[in-house]
Amino acid sequence: MTTAPRVVVVHRATELDELLARHGTRGQVEFFLRGRGQDLAGVEARHHALHRALGIIAAAVPVDWRQGRVERSDLDRFLFGPEDVVIVVGQDGLVANVAKYLADQPVIGVDTDPERNVGVLVRHPPEAVGDLLRSDRPSELRVMVEATTDDGQRLRALNEVFLGPRSHQTVRYRLDAGDGHVEEQASSGLIVSTGTGATGWSRSLWLEHRSSLRLPEPTEDLLAWFVREAWPSPATATSYTEGLVARDDVLSLRVESESLVVFGDGIESDHLDVTWGQTVTVGQSADGLRLVV
Repeated sequence: MTTAPRVVVVHRATELDELLARHGTRGQVEFFLRGRGQDLAGVEARHHALHRALGIIAAAVPVDWRQGRVERSDLDRFLFGPEDVVIVVGQDGLVANVAKYLADQPVIGVDTDPERNVGVLVRHPPEAVGDLLRSDRPSELRVMVEATTDDGQRLRALNEVFLGPRSHQTVRYRLDAGDGHVEEQASSGLIVSTGTGATGWSRSLWLEHRSSLRLPEPTEDLLAWFVREAWPSPATATSYTEGLVARDDVLSLRVESESLVVFGDGIESDHLDVTWGQTVTVGQSADGLRLVV
C-alpha cells in the first residue's frame, strides 16, 4: 500500500509568543514595547496573520493526507520523510533554514506579510496552498553549497557558507581553487555563495571588491567565492581573492591557524570546527532545494 503524502508545515514562533515567554503577560509585553517606542498592535497583527495562515493551510490539506508541524527551533530534531511536501510559512530566511534538512522534497513558501517580506522564496499566499497541493507543482531546483572536512563533517547551505575565525581575528590557510592557483593567505575569512545568495552577502563583497565576476543564477551549476580583507605579509599574499567554482570542482582550504569555523546561511550556532592541519573542501551539494514556483 502506498503511503499517503504528508504535509509538514514549518514556521517560527511569533514575536508575540517570544515576548510572552519572556515577560509573562500581555500587559507586561505592552509596557515593554511602549518603553521602547514600539506598538503592541503591529506585533499582534503579525501573530494573528501567521495563525490565520496556519489555519487556512491545515484546512486545505486533502483529508486522506497526513499532516505535521514543526517550529524552526526544533528543525534539527525533526525527521523529514521522502514523501513529504514541506510548506514554509514566514520569511525567505526560514526557507534557507529548512533547506539543509531536506533531500529533494518540494517546498512551498507562504508569505504572511508581503508588505514587509521580500518574497523571493516565499512566493505564495496561504489561499494558494490548496491548489498547489492538488496540482503537479512545477518547481525549480536551486543549487546548494556544501562544506566537507577531511574527518567527515558536512554542512549544507542555500545561500552561502562562511569559513573563518570565531571572532574579529585573522586566520591563516592555504587556498587551492582547483584551477592551478594555490596561495598562502591570511584574512578574516571567506564565503562561498550560491546563486540564491548572490543578492545578499556575496553581492556586498562583490561590490566591495569592484569585481568583474558574473554572479551565478539561483539554478545555475556555479558557485562564487570571495575572500574578506586579505592581509599581505612576507608569508601571505592577496592576489587570488575571488573566483567561481563549477559543478564537480571544489575550493580547498588547509588550516594553518589554531582553528577556524564553518557555518551556513548566517547561523553561527550550527557550525563545523576545523583545526590546524585539517582541510575543508567546498563545492556544490548533490541535493538542491526543490522550490515550488
